[in-house]
Amino acid sequence: MVSATVAQNMVAILGNLISFTLFFSPLPTFYKIINTNSVEGFHLHPHLANLLSSMLWVFYRMPFIHPDHILLLPVNVIGLLLQLLYLAIFSIFAHHKQRKTLGIWVVMELIFMAIIVAITMLLLQQTKTRSLMMGVICNTFNMVIYISSLTGVMEMIRKKSVKHMSLAVSFTSFLNACVWTAYAILKHDIYMQINNGVGVISGLVQLIVYAYYSLIAPKLEEEAEKELKNIPFHGAHKV
Repeated sequence: MVSATVAQNMVAILGNLISFTLFFSPLPTFYKIINTNSVEGFHLHPHLANLLSSMLWVFYRMPFIHPDHILLLPVNVIGLLLQLLYLAIFSIFAHHKQRKTLGIWVVMELIFMAIIVAITMLLLQQTKTRSLMMGVICNTFNMVIYISSLTGVMEMIRKKSVKHMSLAVSFTSFLNACVWTAYAILKHDIYMQINNGVGVISGLVQLIVYAYYSLIAPKLEEEAEKELKNIPFHGAHKV
């Protein structure tokens, strides 16, 4: 019989592996930016959001905030370093105006993070209250990210195309949320349950819409075209 602690550690290791895969998934995009020396068509905001999210989660995993989550700290640190790398590559190949915008957003995020750290460390003395505050902040922010990812679903529905949607990233995100939801249940961590539960729903919606527009919609269009071809054409009668 596997103990609860062993089960938690096994799920955490699996979650870390999947999270690593998810963090490295943008590499092909940045490889393309390096090869083409251009950031045209690149969306900066998701990576800015992920940068702030990574900083918040790294702080939340610190022993003086949440002592029981030290096992999850490495994956968050690597995620933070990769986001910094991606934004550095963007900065190198971006135009002056884009680079300026990036700098303003990064400074704003650092100021926000400094305020959060100062409030947590100076006003809250117990790890329980620190964990509560950071848990609420991290999970609220992550839920916003998960919900905002549904804009990609709206884009698929609007264009009736999956051209700009990555199945690998969507599936990995869904799987990642599922594993961390399982971990949260084992750890009885309500914050992680809510956060990743929203991620599971968001990821499932993305996969369902992707499946519809990549598998079902083309077949329906093909059948509609066949029906149009089978309709007899009646030419106009001359008087």
